[in-house]
Amino acid sequence: MATPAHVPVLLDRVVALLQPALGHEGAVMVDATLGLGGHTEAVLTRCELARVVGIDRDPEALRRAGERLAPFGDRFTGVHATYDAIPDVLAELGLAHADAVLFDLGVSSMQLDVTERGFAYREDAPLDMRMDPTRGTTAADVLNTYPRADLARILKEYGEERFAGRIASAIVREREREPFARSARLVELLYDAIPAPARRTGGHPAKRTFQALRMEVNDELGGLRRAIPAAIDSLAVGGRVVVESYHSLEDRLVKRAFAAATRVDVPPDMPVVPPDREPALRLVTRGAERAGDDEIAHNPRAASVRLRAIERIRPSTTNRGAA
Repeated sequence: MATPAHVPVLLDRVVALLQPALGHEGAVMVDATLGLGGHTEAVLTRCELARVVGIDRDPEALRRAGERLAPFGDRFTGVHATYDAIPDVLAELGLAHADAVLFDLGVSSMQLDVTERGFAYREDAPLDMRMDPTRGTTAADVLNTYPRADLARILKEYGEERFAGRIASAIVREREREPFARSARLVELLYDAIPAPARRTGGHPAKRTFQALRMEVNDELGGLRRAIPAAIDSLAVGGRVVVESYHSLEDRLVKRAFAAATRVDVPPDMPVVPPDREPALRLVTRGAERAGDDEIAHNPRAASVRLRAIERIRPSTTNRGAA
């Protein structure tokens, strides 16, 4: 098995956004996408009063992160769960609230770099793509069982693939001859299905299809729709949610959730907003922050990142721990 690389994106900026919420005794951060623990390691090092609850659906990620973070002792707790289970995870640990929640979305370096996981399209591997390889539907299941219309929909919606219908038809035709099992055959089909002029632009022709399959297999957008409001509701006053997105659909969802949480709920012609109608949260970042050229040069994954942060500034009736 290959040894994966792990370079956290916008590490210093992420920690700087989290630090104001983690400077007091007993502060708790939830790293909702623990991965190999790079962000958590930096937080535990620089925020000496904080502890971190690290959530990941991938048992191998939890194992490796646990080894890396063992020197921090009981300041780190790893939990095998999906990130939309934040309220349940906190309750099971006896925690009334979180002071910070971090999401670093998308596929991790470990999952991409370990060929056997089937996330990468440049090497032949089983068509799996499950972030939790112990449960759920695989990419092969999707390819071999979804109706043509559903295949075309996920390719267009999640992969923004222009030739979604054409690819879906080719998949249905080919699976009747033999079910899909490995990535090389799918990549070969994509080279045949996508016209040559289109293959010469926009990166590898398999990139969009593999992205769409991964997002479908792991219910990434559905989980995120549930997770962001749950994270916001879990915040204590002064707590922050920080999100790194790498796909326009993810970032749009986060942007809308943050906008809804910070909206003033009064008629537009009201001259003064009553204190009880003021929003309970405020935006910390102005729009989406991006990585600089130097970081992108050293870590190409940073090229697509969009960073947003929100802070709870007063209690609300939906906040579990702010009272």
